[in-house]
Amino acid sequence: METLATTRVPSKRQIVIPEPIRNRLNLKAGTQFVVVGEKEVVILKVITAPGMDDFDALIQQARQQAGLAGLKRSDIPRAVSKVRGR
Repeated sequence: METLATTRVPSKRQIVIPEPIRNRLNLKAGTQFVVVGEKEVVILKVITAPGMDDFDALIQQARQQAGLAGLKRSDIPRAVSKVRGR
């Protein structure tokens, strides 16, 4: 299993991820990445949509934080209008 490969920046400045790595990571056309660059290091991290369990956990956490802040469901329309500048 290859974890190391080389590539270069061509004239169009687009980097190609070598095929063995694309295959091993099951990268398809359209896969999105976060790109972090610091000094001589570039890191690509695949962006994956959260699963429904993750989403449910985020919603539960948001509801808990809203409750701690004293927000009620009836406060939502006014907050949305404020953010939209209405």
